[in-house]
Amino acid sequence: MRRSLALVALAVTSMIALAFLIPLAMVVAQLAEDRALAEAERQAVALTPVLVITNEPKAIEQALASTQYGGAGRIAVHLPSGQVLGFVKSTPEQLATAKEEGKSFTASVSDGRVYLQPVVLDRGRVAVVEAFIPEADLSRGVESAWLALSGVAIVLVLGSVLVADRLGARVVSAASALADGARKMEQGDLSARVEPTGPPELVEAGGAFNRMAARIGQLVASEREVLADLSHRLRTPLTALRLDSETLGTDSSANRVRQAVHALEREVNELIRAARRELADPDSNRCDAALVVQDRLVFWSALADDQQRLWNLRGTEKRAMVGLARSDLAAAMDAVIGNIFRHTPEGTNFVVALFHQAERVVIVIEDAGPGIPDTAAAMRRGVSGAGSTGLGMDIVRRAAEATGGSLRIDRGPLGGTRVQLRLTRLPD
Repeated sequence: MRRSLALVALAVTSMIALAFLIPLAMVVAQLAEDRALAEAERQAVALTPVLVITNEPKAIEQALASTQYGGAGRIAVHLPSGQVLGFVKSTPEQLATAKEEGKSFTASVSDGRVYLQPVVLDRGRVAVVEAFIPEADLSRGVESAWLALSGVAIVLVLGSVLVADRLGARVVSAASALADGARKMEQGDLSARVEPTGPPELVEAGGAFNRMAARIGQLVASEREVLADLSHRLRTPLTALRLDSETLGTDSSANRVRQAVHALEREVNELIRAARRELADPDSNRCDAALVVQDRLVFWSALADDQQRLWNLRGTEKRAMVGLARSDLAAAMDAVIGNIFRHTPEGTNFVVALFHQAERVVIVIEDAGPGIPDTAAAMRRGVSGAGSTGLGMDIVRRAAEATGGSLRIDRGPLGGTRVQLRLTRLPD
């Protein structure tokens, strides 16, 4: 934008400068020519009284020598007798025209112009005074005047470009600050604000951005508070369920129920802690993806072993920081792994792998089940071909996009569904 403003100023000012410069250059050239011709006329007219008073060649030669043009060898007198005094440049045709017409005029010669001034003497005799103007005199001072005009035009153009650049810098600086604030918001920094500067329109846009950011922060805080309250309300019925599970006996089925209830209780407590933590510290929206993936596999491993599912975990030995709250990444992992247990037969194997890239952390969850017939439909919120709510993949997608990443579902080498969670990597 800054460059565009400078180019516009350059084009407009250049056109204006040329519109004035060309006519002025022509006027300067014409003035120089008129000045040279006027001087030649003055030199010729100065000899007229001498020719009227006397026709003696010596007296006329002395008068010629006393003039500026005479000393420079640029003036001549054609006497009625045909005698010529001085330096001649005109042609016989031009001289005859001056005598016949009896009026002064200017004519072109090989290296300049001649001014012919006829002087009528007694008894109808006519003498002609000739003054020569070289080409150099016709354009004397024109070049320096053109250079001065060009210099003024260049200074004006450069000045306008400089002013436009300064104005553009002010606008670009304000727009860049607004863009930086928007990028911080995109990366999850809800405390991002901008200093409204620049033109009135950008000042208004900056103020609107700050109000929008404050409103988003309030909405997110309210959402977290509602989540914490809802999770807290679940504690009472969950406690009753846990007490009831203790009375079921000691067989394997009762133990599985108690384990599930304890796991559910841990998850509810984790939701409450996560919501409270994010309310108290908005900058806690980051976690180690390797630890979260490993923790969720430990959680699901008991059920996998019980259903005789072989599983494998790779790539969690190295830290992998991502811009996502631990609870959100855990919910996304549970949604994908839970789908394996719900939609594939018991004994179906699965693999979870974490790949480290320069700017990405890719979590791949793959099973050996029948796969998803329509992967595009699985990505749509509320759409499911297996009788579920259809919200699981939407949770996973939103988690990936919250980091600036993406979600991809296709068929993997094991023959079943392969889910790739591509998360933007943060510095350790």
